[in-house]
Amino acid sequence: MALSSTLPAAAESYLLMAEEDGCYWCGRWNKEISQIYPKTPEGKAAPLKRYDLHGEMPDVDFKQRVAFTPTFILVIDGKEVSRLEGYPGEDFFWGLLSQMLSRADIKLDEAS
Repeated sequence: MALSSTLPAAAESYLLMAEEDGCYWCGRWNKEISQIYPKTPEGKAAPLKRYDLHGEMPDVDFKQRVAFTPTFILVIDGKEVSRLEGYPGEDFFWGLLSQMLSRADIKLDEAS
C-alpha cells in the first residue's frame, strides 16, 4: 500500500508596479533599479510585473485604488498584501521593499 502526502502549493508572490507614460519617478526607478531587480534575492522572491495605470486592470484584489505612480504592490495569490506609493530613491527603496517582504513572511535566498 503506497502512502502519499499532499503538500500545499507554494503561494505565488510578485511585485506589481503601476506606472504611466511621463512619470518622472517611474523613469528614475527604471534607470536605477529595473536592470538589477530580477538578479536580486528580492527580485527572485517577488518577480516584477508591470501594468499601465490607464490600461487594462490586472486580475488583483486591490485593497484600494492605485492613485500614484509608481506604486509597488506586493501580491500573494492574487491579493494585495502591502504597497509602496512613490519611489523614494534607491537607498530607501531596498529597505522598504525588504520590510514588505518580511511582513509577508517571504524569505529571501541570500545566496542568489
